[in-house]
Amino acid sequence: MGVRISQSPPFIMATLKIRKFKDPILKKRCRKVRKIDEEIKKIIVNMVQTMEKEQGIGLAAPQVGFLKKIIVVKTDFKNQRILALINPKIVKKSPQKERLEEGCLSFPGIFLEIKRAKEIKIKAKDIKGEEVEIKTKGILARVIQHEIDHLNGILFYRRLSFIKSMIFRLKYFHGFN
Repeated sequence: MGVRISQSPPFIMATLKIRKFKDPILKKRCRKVRKIDEEIKKIIVNMVQTMEKEQGIGLAAPQVGFLKKIIVVKTDFKNQRILALINPKIVKKSPQKERLEEGCLSFPGIFLEIKRAKEIKIKAKDIKGEEVEIKTKGILARVIQHEIDHLNGILFYRRLSFIKSMIFRLKYFHGFN
């Protein structure tokens, strides 16, 4: 299910530019990937390379300028396993929620306490085009929810209460302290 980072792809890997929070692409909904071809595979490999360089644990395609439903997430830190999910969709969320601190590569240095489902079940395609169904909990469930939000144009501060979200937007988008 995971991709080893040490694998050598048949094409050159490159790091991509992380789009920062004021970039309008981050608020747009992504399009479904219709065909998993070499271009899509190259985007995925470059996303993995970028996530590693930036020391992230998840990355969504719009964060690097592609409006495509693709995310990459670390699933195993010790063995350096990364999961690429194409057209991921949450099909079930547990009613139990937990509030934990999250960061985002598009919001460097900013950490917010976000409430999310403790467990989720998702369906997606892997890099080979095979259907996968994953039931997960803990940090992986949180990261996947965060990255799927990116695919829908939802930035993590939007998961704050209305008042906290307004304060955040005034501070970071309008320069008020």
